[in-house]
Amino acid sequence: MSVKRKVPMRQCIGCREMKSKKELLRILRTPEGQFVIDATGKKNGRGAYLCRNAECFRAAAKSKGLERSFQCGVSGEVYGELLKEFESLDKE
Repeated sequence: MSVKRKVPMRQCIGCREMKSKKELLRILRTPEGQFVIDATGKKNGRGAYLCRNAECFRAAAKSKGLERSFQCGVSGEVYGELLKEFESLDKE
């Protein structure tokens, strides 16, 4: 008999669509309060998920999706740094 495994689903904070965890990119807030992109999806800390395109990131910034997910304020410079990292990943 074959066993069907449940595919973990997460919601993108930009477009609000449910997708499989492997399709999304995780943004992580470390215990020190820094925000980084977690490409592996396994680092410690609170995470939020985004589609792998810059449009969803911009939509999340506009709708304050990161503030909602992390329940804290996120400065504009953090959004700028994350956008640079995001665009560099988008080009690869």
